[in-house]
Amino acid sequence: MTAFLAQYWGAPRGYSALRGHPRLRMRHAPSRMDADTRDRWLTHMRTVVDDLHLPHEHEAPLWEYLQRTAFSLTPVTA
Repeated sequence: MTAFLAQYWGAPRGYSALRGHPRLRMRHAPSRMDADTRDRWLTHMRTVVDDLHLPHEHEAPLWEYLQRTAFSLTPVTA
């Protein structure tokens, strides 16, 4: 995940060199992705982001990205 996030935020293409194109949705397709899974993952990611003690100008866009991505991978249920 570190290599993916570093590449996403502009570092050299280390993730792609290791794993190929990110294909986020395809890579997560075999996993159970429901609202509970999403919320649990976000809880863990919130802890990690808080532990980084990033300046707000870095923390806010990172957290927004993690939330947006998690919600985009969760199927909409009726």
